[in-house]
Amino acid sequence: MSYLRHLEACNRFDPDRFLPLLLAGRRVGFVRRDRAGALAAFPRIFHVSTDGIAFDDGLDGADAVTTALHEVTDGLIRAGHTDKRRQEMFAVTDGWGGTLLFELDRGAVPFFGTRSYGVHLNGWRPGFDGPDLWIGKRAKDKKIAPGQLDNLVAGGMGAGYGARETLLKEAAEEADMPEALAARAHAVGAVRYRMELPDGMRDDVLFLYDIETPVDFVPRNTDGEIEDFRLLSARECLRRVRETDDFKFNVNLVLVDFGLRHGLIVPEDADYLPLVEGLRGSLVRGGR
Repeated sequence: MSYLRHLEACNRFDPDRFLPLLLAGRRVGFVRRDRAGALAAFPRIFHVSTDGIAFDDGLDGADAVTTALHEVTDGLIRAGHTDKRRQEMFAVTDGWGGTLLFELDRGAVPFFGTRSYGVHLNGWRPGFDGPDLWIGKRAKDKKIAPGQLDNLVAGGMGAGYGARETLLKEAAEEADMPEALAARAHAVGAVRYRMELPDGMRDDVLFLYDIETPVDFVPRNTDGEIEDFRLLSARECLRRVRETDDFKFNVNLVLVDFGLRHGLIVPEDADYLPLVEGLRGSLVRGGR
């Protein structure tokens, strides 16, 4: 098996199976064609055609669209088209750092296929044969990837939070990491993927951070999302990425990126250039 299969899995998306979700002529999401009929039940809010799904022009401003989507989300939940509310709002913006277009409950994001942002933190320290990484095991009651392995810290970026703020918040909640320590993490890049899921699709950008943790730091989860932590060599993590499906789907991308940056995946590896292209190039090519 190869690292590339994870990039391919995370970018398995056929736009012909989806309709664009349009706000004032701008695409802000993707809705699966076989689910478009659910939005036709809200004619005051959406105009559904064979070419796309458009918000009604009478919805003026982010607050009006957000309020309308509250009503729609409740209807979708009642009809069984999406799960219960996550009680966390995600901001949909005019590009990264752009104008707020509307907010949407996190639970409805896959149905509407809107762009989401998150952060992932690689916590490492020097080991016997290169860096060791702190790895969490996700709780078995997690809806997504239960029981699979995860980064030290990872989380979606809620409305009103920036990347750095999200990192500090998630580091405290997921790893009991003091803010003074988490603040030493440094940004190392981003990866992007667009993939179809059973409940819709994900169009995600993950901002990546590294931190060298002190030898006396032992992470402890405080929000119940991580079952335990273990320290594994980065080489062992990459072996598992290459040979198994032990890690949550997007964590594989983060670990491949770590391996490229730390010289653990080298140009002599047959997939080196496709990996670099897949992780770095897609962020540039993907556009909006």
